[in-house]
Amino acid sequence: MLNENVPFRRRDYLKITIFGFALTAVWQSLHTIILPLRLLDFVAEAQKNTYLGLMTLAGLLLAMFVQPVAGAISDRSGFQWGRRRPFILIGGIAAIFIIPGFGLAGSFIAVFIIYSLLQVSTNVAQGPYQAFIPDMVPGDKRGLASGVKALLEIVGGVSLLGVTSLFMGKYSATGSGNWLWLTLGLLGLIMLITTLATVIVVKEAAPAAGRLKATLLGTLFTTAREVLSRREIRWFLASRMLVYMAFTTIQQFALYFLRDVVGVADPAAATRNFLISAVAGMLLAVWPAGFLSDRIGRRPVTISSGLIGALGVGIIALSREYGTILWAAGIIGLAMGAFNTANWALATDLVARGEEARHLGIANIATAGGAALARGIGPVIDYFNRREPGLGYDVMLLVCVAYFVIGSALVLKIKRPSS
Repeated sequence: MLNENVPFRRRDYLKITIFGFALTAVWQSLHTIILPLRLLDFVAEAQKNTYLGLMTLAGLLLAMFVQPVAGAISDRSGFQWGRRRPFILIGGIAAIFIIPGFGLAGSFIAVFIIYSLLQVSTNVAQGPYQAFIPDMVPGDKRGLASGVKALLEIVGGVSLLGVTSLFMGKYSATGSGNWLWLTLGLLGLIMLITTLATVIVVKEAAPAAGRLKATLLGTLFTTAREVLSRREIRWFLASRMLVYMAFTTIQQFALYFLRDVVGVADPAAATRNFLISAVAGMLLAVWPAGFLSDRIGRRPVTISSGLIGALGVGIIALSREYGTILWAAGIIGLAMGAFNTANWALATDLVARGEEARHLGIANIATAGGAALARGIGPVIDYFNRREPGLGYDVMLLVCVAYFVIGSALVLKIKRPSS
């Protein structure tokens, strides 16, 4: 709950967003490098996109369910040391114990189960974590706070890519499980450090007495009613979902695209460089986007970023030269850095007081939903590739351009609340 009498200091921006560093580091490493290579141990080459897409689709559908429910329960919780940190502690510690399962798994089904359990645990933590900004940041500083959040998530996403791609590249080349275990151990360590740091350094106000208790059915009913009754939330969800479908599609299938179409010698290293280029663009965008969204509004920044993303994907569709593709990745990163910042600031404007975690959990239905639906294109890629090598990836890129353009246009339908 926002305490107007307590000043919000510069160091507080870092305190309330550091956990996002770990979440992104874990999921970026898993989705981009670890899972695409690990699945090749269990599935046929011709079906790799299908299995990867369907597994991550199912896991992210779980995230769509768990996150708003966990957020709503935390909104109504009465723990004396805060509404958010107990859930961050539970989810973070559970994730630390689940991550090694990717090394122990001996079949695709086992990987699928471990992946699903990790989605549940991290989203139990993420739903409440996301409410720190509306809980603790004054309205005129939320654009900047959203920029810091986006910045740490970007840094988290890229910080382990070099090590992850190196270790997993050696795992793929030699088959030695030691490289896989080193990678998973690093992810667990990052999660442990940021979980404990958040629980220790963030100081939440004690919850107000007499808060309503949340029930599962009541939370689901209220969430569904909220989405259906508030027009601005419907447009927000649709817009955010489409843009995330574009970005996640590119991210998820980058390794296979670079290997199958561009013909790079080391797909893991090439994917790492692709994502580093994207991250460089993100880093250039997040701070100016936060500043501009506080000055000129959330919508202009969000719309512009989506159209820039479409431009970046269009360049990839027209070129198979690796250097040009890296430049295009930087453009896409610029777009997503600006979008993440301005769009999340818009989300914090739309939430109601006392329902912060649940409403931001609803907002992240679009993030998880877009990420989930993006994976559904995996079987489509395999289908068209069987008809003509590389055709599936052309279809994928064309669809991503459409996602960016339509998602940007829908932002025009969103009206920012006056207060």
